[in-house]
Amino acid sequence: MTEIRTVGLLGGGVIGAGWAARLLLNGVDVVVADKAAGTEAAIAEVMNNARRAYRNLTLCPPGAEGGLTIVQSVEAAAEAADFIQENLPEDQDLKTALLGRASRAARPDVVIASSTSGLRPTALQADITEPGRLVVGHPFNPVYLMPLVEICGGVETSPHVPGRAADFYRSIGLHPLMLKTEIDGFIADRLMEALWREALHMINDDVATAADIDDAIRFGPGLRWAFMGTFLTYRLAGGGAGMRHFLAQFGPALKLPWSKLEAPELTDDLIERLAGQSDDQAAGQSTRSLERLRDDCLVAVMQGLKRHDFGAGRALKQYEEILYERAHQTEMVPDEKIDAPLVLHQSRVAAEWVDYNGHMTESRYLHVFGDGTDALLRFVGIDSAYHVAGGSYYTVETHIMNLAEVSADAPIEVRSHVLGVDDKRLHVLHALHHGTEGTQLATAEQMLVHVDTALGRAAPARPVVRDRLTAIAEAHSVLDIPNNVGRRITMPSAPKGGP
Repeated sequence: MTEIRTVGLLGGGVIGAGWAARLLLNGVDVVVADKAAGTEAAIAEVMNNARRAYRNLTLCPPGAEGGLTIVQSVEAAAEAADFIQENLPEDQDLKTALLGRASRAARPDVVIASSTSGLRPTALQADITEPGRLVVGHPFNPVYLMPLVEICGGVETSPHVPGRAADFYRSIGLHPLMLKTEIDGFIADRLMEALWREALHMINDDVATAADIDDAIRFGPGLRWAFMGTFLTYRLAGGGAGMRHFLAQFGPALKLPWSKLEAPELTDDLIERLAGQSDDQAAGQSTRSLERLRDDCLVAVMQGLKRHDFGAGRALKQYEEILYERAHQTEMVPDEKIDAPLVLHQSRVAAEWVDYNGHMTESRYLHVFGDGTDALLRFVGIDSAYHVAGGSYYTVETHIMNLAEVSADAPIEVRSHVLGVDDKRLHVLHALHHGTEGTQLATAEQMLVHVDTALGRAAPARPVVRDRLTAIAEAHSVLDIPNNVGRRITMPSAPKGGP
C-alpha cells in the first residue's frame, strides 16, 4: 500500500474539521476542499481543542504536525491526495456528483471513503471512476478523539479496499469496525436512532425532560456501555447461567408495549419544547466550552479503561504504541557517528506543563527525561516486539538537577550520554537543553535494570541490545564526565565549637 502522506478532505464542516485535526496531529498533510468563508479559522479552533485533548489523553511525545491547505474545488483536493475522505451533507445527489468529480481527478489507486452516517456505499458509487475503491468510513464526533470508524463496502467495492482503509485508520489511532453486510445507517447509528426515537416520544408525551433522559443514560447504562456494550452487560445480568437465563427472565418483557420505535411527528410544539429544554441544559455555556468538557470526560473514560486494557482503553493503548514508535523512529547510525551525546528526543513545553510562576513544573522534568529514556531504548532496539517477548529496562534510581528555568512553548531537547552498561544495568546521564539557545536546563542521572517481565526479576539484556549499548558506551567513554555524576544531596554540617 502506498504510504499516505496527504489526505484530501471534501468538506470542512464539523466532521471534516474533526478529520483534519486527527490527521494533522498524526503528521499527515491535509488538503480541504470547502468554499465556505471561515473554513480555515473554524478548523484552527477545532485544532486548539484537539491539541488540548491530546496533551491530556497521552504522555506520548508529540510529533511534527501535518500541513493544512484550503482549496476551492474537489478536484484540487483529489489531485494532491493519497487518500480521500468525503464529509459533505447527507444529500445523496450532492455526494454522488462531487465524489464523481473527485474520482476523475484522483489517481486510480487512491481509496475514496465517505463519512456518510447512513447512505449505502452502492448508491454513492454511481458516478465514480474505478468504483471498486469506494467505501464508507463513518466516524463519530469528535473525530479527533472517538476511536470508532465503521467501514462498509458497496456492491462494486474491491475485496481488498476495506482492508486498505482499515490499515490507514488504525495508523491514526482509530478502531475500524468492518461491516459484513451493507445496511442503511450501519450499526451504531441504527442503535442510536432507536434510543433517540424513544427519547423523543417521552418528551412529546411529557413523560420526561431532555435532562431526565440524559441523566438516565449518563448515570446508568451509559457507564456500562462505555466498556461492555449491551450484550456483555446483559450476559452478566443473567448470573452464572449467562444470556440464556437473562432471556428466560426478561425476554417476555420484549412483548410488552414499553417502547415506541416509530418516531413521533416533529411538530412545532415538540421542536420548541425540546429546544427549550436543551437550552436549559446548556445553562448558557458556549459550544466550545461544552466541547472542551466533552473532550475532558472522554479522555478520563479512555484513560481509566486503558489501565484495564479493555474497550476504548485498549484502542488508546495500541494507538500510544504507534505514537511512541513514530516519535522514536531514529535510524541506527554508524558507530563513528555516536561519539557525542545522542539527541533522540525533541519537544516543546506545553502550556499545561507550567506552574503559577510560568515555569515548567517539577513533575514534567521527569516526564521529559522519561521520554528521553524511551527514545534511547528504542534507538538500541527495544520496541514493542521486544516488550511482547518479555524484556524491558526498568528505571530504579533517578537524580534530577534543575539548572535553569524554562517557560511555556520553549523548544527543548534531551542529549543522552551513556556512562556504562553491563549484562543487566544501564547507567545514563540525560541533559535537557533549550532547543534553539543551547542553554542547559537540567540533568537526570539514571540507573536502569533489565528485567524479564514474565518472571518479574532482573535478567540479562538480549545480546543485540547489550552490544548496541556497549558500542555507544565505548564511544561516549572519551567524553568528559560532568561533575554532577554520582553526586548526592548533602547539607554541610555547622562547625562545632566557638570562634
